[in-house]
Amino acid sequence: MTTASTEDLRRRYAELHGSGTFLIPNPYDVGSAVLLAGPLGFPALATTSSGLAATLGLDDQQVTREVLVAHVTAVCSAVDVPVQVDAEDLFPDDAGGVERSVELLAQAGAAGVSLEDYDQRAGAVLPVGEATDRVRAAAGIAHEHGMLLTVRCENFLYDAGDLHDTVARLSAYRDAGGDVLYAPGITTQEQVQAVVAIGAPVNVLQLPGGPSVPSLREWGARRVSLGGALAWAAYGELVRAATEFADRGTMSYADGAVSREHRDAFGHR
Repeated sequence: MTTASTEDLRRRYAELHGSGTFLIPNPYDVGSAVLLAGPLGFPALATTSSGLAATLGLDDQQVTREVLVAHVTAVCSAVDVPVQVDAEDLFPDDAGGVERSVELLAQAGAAGVSLEDYDQRAGAVLPVGEATDRVRAAAGIAHEHGMLLTVRCENFLYDAGDLHDTVARLSAYRDAGGDVLYAPGITTQEQVQAVVAIGAPVNVLQLPGGPSVPSLREWGARRVSLGGALAWAAYGELVRAATEFADRGTMSYADGAVSREHRDAFGHR
């Protein structure tokens, strides 16, 4: 169970964004969070919407606000590091809209929360004015609690706009109160450095075949995340192990099992 106060964790999280580059992996459940924050020693964690959905047998963007808040509460209670929340669009159609969603996640213990500009109902990136209004509303509540607001432009994920539009949008979101900039899907030096040049800390999602952490550090990224990659890697190992069990009746997959030392972390948190 966490021993640091929520205020201390939020202060530590803000300090991580002050200089350099840090890694912020994405646990998909409490057990993965305990391993990442404990024996693996990462300084902060970020939830993943797709990873959480997978643990429930759902597609991404199908998790309710109630389920997300319960998940964040459980993760924050289990670890002693700051937790950033992938909150998708912050549930604008739920009671109280984005402001209430931020408030609930603050109560759950989050150190930071993200807001993307993709409208799940319309299946399109929001008009920049509407997206900026949502950023402003979310930032007001986040900052009351000392939380960082990560603002996301989804252009590259949905082939919705070019680099120029992405930079313009993120600049507007920063001016509306966004603290950290995030354009998932950018991979080139030109793209990363164009976002860094806006003048706020930048999160970059590492992708298969994309740049390494040393390159991202050189280009000015402040933090590097993985999205749902760890969840899908874990499920991939499960499929491989179960296939061996079914087809060969053997257990060579157990050679790669979590060590006793790491399993002990579950009982000492």
